[in-house]
Amino acid sequence: MTKKIEVPVSGKPFKNNATFCVGTGRMGLALQKEYTEHLKIVQEAVHFRYIRGHGLFCDDMGIYREITMDDKTTTFYNFTYLDRVIDTYLKNGIRPFLELGFMPEKLKSGERTVFYWKGNVTPPSSYEKWAELVTTTLNHLIERYGREEVITWPVEVWNEPNIGFWAGSMEEYFKLYEYSAEAVKKADPRIQVGGPAICGVDTERWLRSFFEHCINNNLPLDFITRHCYTAQAPTNKGEYVYHVMHDPTFMIEELKETRKIMSDYPRIANMPLHITEFNSSYVPVCPVHDTDFNAAFIARILSEAGEYADSYSYWTFSDVFEEADVPKSVFHGGFGMVALNSIKKPTFYTFEFFSKAGRELLYRDEHLIVTKDGDKYVIIGWNWHDMRDHKPSPDEKYVLSLPSIGKQALLIKKEVGGAHANPMQTWSNMGKPRNLNKEQLKILQTAAEPLQTDAKLLEQNGAYEVEVTIPCNHLCMLEITPVDDKTETYLGFDPEEFYGMK
Repeated sequence: MTKKIEVPVSGKPFKNNATFCVGTGRMGLALQKEYTEHLKIVQEAVHFRYIRGHGLFCDDMGIYREITMDDKTTTFYNFTYLDRVIDTYLKNGIRPFLELGFMPEKLKSGERTVFYWKGNVTPPSSYEKWAELVTTTLNHLIERYGREEVITWPVEVWNEPNIGFWAGSMEEYFKLYEYSAEAVKKADPRIQVGGPAICGVDTERWLRSFFEHCINNNLPLDFITRHCYTAQAPTNKGEYVYHVMHDPTFMIEELKETRKIMSDYPRIANMPLHITEFNSSYVPVCPVHDTDFNAAFIARILSEAGEYADSYSYWTFSDVFEEADVPKSVFHGGFGMVALNSIKKPTFYTFEFFSKAGRELLYRDEHLIVTKDGDKYVIIGWNWHDMRDHKPSPDEKYVLSLPSIGKQALLIKKEVGGAHANPMQTWSNMGKPRNLNKEQLKILQTAAEPLQTDAKLLEQNGAYEVEVTIPCNHLCMLEITPVDDKTETYLGFDPEEFYGMK
């Protein structure tokens, strides 16, 4: 069935926060060459404002050190690697959204770790030394990068303390938050600090308890953070993990729930809500991340999430990532928008397309948005469907009547899905090579590009008629701009004399 849509002349602001922040693996990965290559690719296309990841205080960054001499132990702070990482970020036009974690070896109170790279998640053996570490690090950043710059970098306290990323109790996390938040404000009271950075487990109890603790103890709190994933229980098969996915609106409902809880507390109600991690699956060896399904699925979330959240940070921009061991092949189910060897995945284009969306929202439904910015239309469409039910969904078809922006306009359409911008399918056709030779790499990089077509639109009765068809597990973007036709200035140019060009 074709939907016929009369697009209005004006709409409402499009609350599009898709480019506010993006996720990364631990900060130490920014010291790798391929990581910085991926960051450059993403920033050239999407222009994220902030980047957030783990491992600021892990020992591979080398910040916290204790030196013993003559039976006296002295604390030493080494910012060599931190400076390199922040320099890399700023050079690529992106600022850090700092996460305070995990625990340095010399400050740990226990042996519990997470991930292949063994981030220690125990409370500090000394909260006073932890607070000094936080303040000293921020003071160093202020000295190096300037106070007016650093006060724009948000600070989040820890990561997912409601599950295995925190070895202490809820009450002990509150103690960590108190010491951390006050240490942040000691460096500069204008630096924004927040939490509790929980994932979707026991959400309401954690949020209410955290809010009440901060209010009752008058603790610094400038924004709220949480994580959202849409995957249901995992199924393990060899090296991989698979899920049945909730509908993408599952995340939208989580955001509504969070806002509703926040609204019960006058001090909290209007604070920014940052989703500092989100994706479909929460496992970095789930092949869904590499698929055209994921691109369309995530598009549905981006189309509405800004109504409730001030940011939603896709986890992650790059497959240079080691939580579940060093990646074993170019496509391995990694979180990233960019696969190893700088191959763009379908979801890369989800964010590139939304980065181009107009500021005015004229129309939105479950499969399409129509936006406008000045005299330019940007239309984004998606059609996600889990193919494991062996019943492909029908094409989504539209006929749009768009108010004219000139007698003639150019329509550029980019399509992702199926045979286009779907390099995992090409890799499969190659026999899934573990290691790529130069020719295979070139083929995959070419296969990662979307299909681009164009058409001429002519005004009829003050409008353009545009047909949009979105096949199953496809994503598309249409850009429509006015044309200043100079044809009449080319005397004697007659396309019908050679190729029948119109």
